[in-house]
Amino acid sequence: MPRWIKDYAPLLLIWIALIVLFSLSSDRFFTGATFSSLANQIPTLTVIAAGMTLVIITAGIDLSVGSVLGFAGAVFGLALLSWELPEPLAILLALLAGGFAGWVNGWISTRLRVPSFIVTLGMLEIARGLSYLLTDSQTQYLGGTLSSLARPIPGMGLPPSFFIAVAVVILLQVILTRTVFGRQVIAIGTNEEAVRLAGINPTGPKILVFVITGALVGLGALFYTARLGSSDPNAGSGLELSAIAAVVIGGTSLMGGRGSVVSTFIGVLIIATLETGLAQLGASEPLKRVITGSVIIIAAVIDGWRTAGPSGIATIFGKLLKR
Repeated sequence: MPRWIKDYAPLLLIWIALIVLFSLSSDRFFTGATFSSLANQIPTLTVIAAGMTLVIITAGIDLSVGSVLGFAGAVFGLALLSWELPEPLAILLALLAGGFAGWVNGWISTRLRVPSFIVTLGMLEIARGLSYLLTDSQTQYLGGTLSSLARPIPGMGLPPSFFIAVAVVILLQVILTRTVFGRQVIAIGTNEEAVRLAGINPTGPKILVFVITGALVGLGALFYTARLGSSDPNAGSGLELSAIAAVVIGGTSLMGGRGSVVSTFIGVLIIATLETGLAQLGASEPLKRVITGSVIIIAAVIDGWRTAGPSGIATIFGKLLKR
């Protein structure tokens, strides 16, 4: 059996099963409008979850991605409206803002040896506060700025942002599986002390995965802005949960050392399909959050059981708190 079938077939079957289930439950689900809406929604979560995959493979975690998205979007809106900078420069500043937040997370967690769980929890508050300060807590309406990213390509029904997100997934998968840096990322998550004993300093790669994630959050902020035509300081609230859910559903181990960006992308498809289907069935926002949280716990339990049996479940949550 080809390896890709073994790796991806179970997840694809789960996704297809959800499509069939919601199609039978709602006449509105299996339509071109629904899938066009999905294709427009998932690019933001896709690029963020792709970066989160690398962080979790190194046995870290980033809880700040939702707030950093709001911060990067605020920087983009401020650069366009208040500073009146050209659009390409505003885009660059948004990417740099996300990358800088990621660098701060990575530098403090590695250089000062503060668990990434705590550092990124602090950054979650800092970035959200900066978003409110930069925008005076007001949504910045940007008109048709970046609208071409979210506008479906004629004859395809898919927006350019979707193809960019897929390209990011493919690029990161190649980096993870075909480069020295990717092998270092996996080795660090497997046994960081062994990496040190082998003469490799894990600090650089660990910081870099946070920077990459931050920059991808900035890209996600641009996708979000393109779709809504505005820069909202509340953007991305709770997005970290959806990103983590997509990663663990995709099979990336919360204990580090194992994962796939392509599997994470399928996890994104599952999460997005689940949320859209529940919304069409009239599920409330609180109920959707309960289900998303439950999915994270179930996936973590399955991962812990698969890794080390019943004792692995306690180990995995203990390790999360030490990150």
